[in-house]
Amino acid sequence: MIDSLAVALTVLALVAAAWSVLLAILDKPLTLETGATLGLAGAVALLELGLLAQAVIGVVRLIGLDREIHGPTFVGYLVAPVVVLPLAGFWSIAERSRWGASVLAVGCLSVPVLVLRLQQVWSGHA
Repeated sequence: MIDSLAVALTVLALVAAAWSVLLAILDKPLTLETGATLGLAGAVALLELGLLAQAVIGVVRLIGLDREIHGPTFVGYLVAPVVVLPLAGFWSIAERSRWGASVLAVGCLSVPVLVLRLQQVWSGHA
């Protein structure tokens, strides 16, 4: 896997989570009508693009791998953040209270955990 991509995704996910927590503390719903919420949506969209790139790269590298890695586990850790983040995003936009931003924060915080576990599986520490 590409370590620099994993670090960039982790940092971006943590920044988006902190931004979401701040919006939740300020009791701001995610309406996509203000600069703060549009900026957060842009950060989450960029994070999702990075996760999609990581998934494609991961599957390509898994196909050409010459050592033993449990493929279904690895692909599961590739796909999980790609699915979880949009679900959290849509849920947070649908929820018109401070808890919408909290849902997005939890979704963003799940990304570094899944990326770390993905790195562990890739290095053979499954």
